[in-house]
Amino acid sequence: MSGFKNKAINRLRKQLATVMTGPLALAFLPAVSLASFWLGGETALLAVSAILPVAYFIAGGFDDIGALPAQTADLSAGILSRGNFEATTNHIYDSTREKGWFSATYCLEIEELAQIIDRFGQSAADTVIRQTGERLIAVLRKEDKIGKLGDTRYGICLAAVRHLDLELCIQLAGRLQATVEEPVSIDGTAVYVSASVGFCQHARSPAQDGAAWLDAAAIALRAAQHRGPSSIRAFSYQMKREAKSRAELREEVAAALDGGQIQPWFQPQISTDTGHITGFEALARWSHPERGLISPGEFLPAIESCGLLERLAEVMMYHSFAALKAWDASGVDVPQIGVNFAGSELSNPKLLDKIKWELDRFDLTPDRLAVEVLETVVASAPDDMITRNINALGALGCRIDLDDFGTGHASLASIRRFSVSRIKIDRSFVMKADRDPEQQRMISAILTMAERLGVETLAEGVESVGEHVLLAQLGCDHVQGFGIGRPMPFEQSLDWIARHNAKLEDVPRIMDGRRK
Repeated sequence: MSGFKNKAINRLRKQLATVMTGPLALAFLPAVSLASFWLGGETALLAVSAILPVAYFIAGGFDDIGALPAQTADLSAGILSRGNFEATTNHIYDSTREKGWFSATYCLEIEELAQIIDRFGQSAADTVIRQTGERLIAVLRKEDKIGKLGDTRYGICLAAVRHLDLELCIQLAGRLQATVEEPVSIDGTAVYVSASVGFCQHARSPAQDGAAWLDAAAIALRAAQHRGPSSIRAFSYQMKREAKSRAELREEVAAALDGGQIQPWFQPQISTDTGHITGFEALARWSHPERGLISPGEFLPAIESCGLLERLAEVMMYHSFAALKAWDASGVDVPQIGVNFAGSELSNPKLLDKIKWELDRFDLTPDRLAVEVLETVVASAPDDMITRNINALGALGCRIDLDDFGTGHASLASIRRFSVSRIKIDRSFVMKADRDPEQQRMISAILTMAERLGVETLAEGVESVGEHVLLAQLGCDHVQGFGIGRPMPFEQSLDWIARHNAKLEDVPRIMDGRRK
């Protein structure tokens, strides 16, 4: 009974507040004051003046004064703060559900902002962020809400409508993305950014509240970013399961590294001249006791987020050197093994000592190790510890392989500065090269440059006999890819080597025709 009474009082207060704070009250206030003075003189006027503020207070007119400045600031900019946006999203979720209408939330993130800061400075990045907000406001309806969820992330919640299907949601995501990706003028220079978008329809929310709805859009955004820049994804329950799976991987990855679950698999590299094995590349694979083989695309981000890339490099190097010794003991000729080193490992001041110690431990000469460095690392490396480490490893006698060449804009000077032994042509240039004249011209240009610089070449991602033959004809020194051999655990490598060498023995030799 008391609860019903309280509800009735609150309802009465709200009605009274609406009357006293609305525009009608402002219109009639002078009339009420004049009437009281005309009917009762000064005494009546004073009484009315005293009663009105009390009535306003009882109605709750002063309750929201503390919130006014923040709300006003948000509304003046057209972009809500995170807290206000989350509250608004929750309200729209409830009202949409009550009406049986439709809505959707979006998460949009600006990408490549770090590069803009590096090139043009923080003020340029601030300009991009400000203009992004203005553009998003311009493309949305007045009733739709937009909020700032981070330095480069925006949230959007659509006002409820009678019809909103998946196709319309995708079209709106495309419009939001297109307007953000229009060039921004910075000191007369057109600057481009990309943006990824994730969204969740109202009916697809994993739980019946605004927070879960907004989280679902954020999960869809992360799924879009995993596909690469400038992507759009709609939320699905599979994404939530994958996000949970990635979180579980982060919890397990340290134990997997120490427990021997993550080990190198080896992909062969062969000479285009002789067909002989010229080396193997060590590629990380996780053999999970319950989930089976997990691809690097799934677990490498978990390793990176846990700060365990250096530990991974140690594991890979140890098992790779052990494989070299086992091949040597079996009497097969594997000249070298390639191990990938990321920027975080190459910036370790003790890297040289660590590699020296491992080589001594296995009694291997430095030329048996090919240090594989991404071209993007070389292209962005200033004259710092990364540079010193790469040059020191080259001076030690290790081979330096420039990986994914053609994707990172490394200068010719960088190739000379880092004493690169071999450039690995990225698979994007190799794909269908036997059928695409443009691809052939690109490869020829790279091979000509490498020849002039005295650097060896290896083509990655060779998948067909046609690609293999073309690369040999163009003068590429080495090839690697599924068409040669897939990555394999060490236990299978000896059989593969035996089969490969047997095929070479069966190839007829060309005689010079002279009789003895």
